[in-house]
Amino acid sequence: MGRGDIKTRRGKIANRSFGARRPRKIKRRPTVEEKIDIKKKK
Repeated sequence: MGRGDIKTRRGKIANRSFGARRPRKIKRRPTVEEKIDIKKKK
């Protein structure tokens, strides 16, 4: 239950993979309201 175990977080990091135990960071997209505000400021 360590680096070789693919089901654990440590194993995912060692295997350079993602899954339920180690999800990818979600890039937050700007909302429509934020886009409109940005255009008005210019």
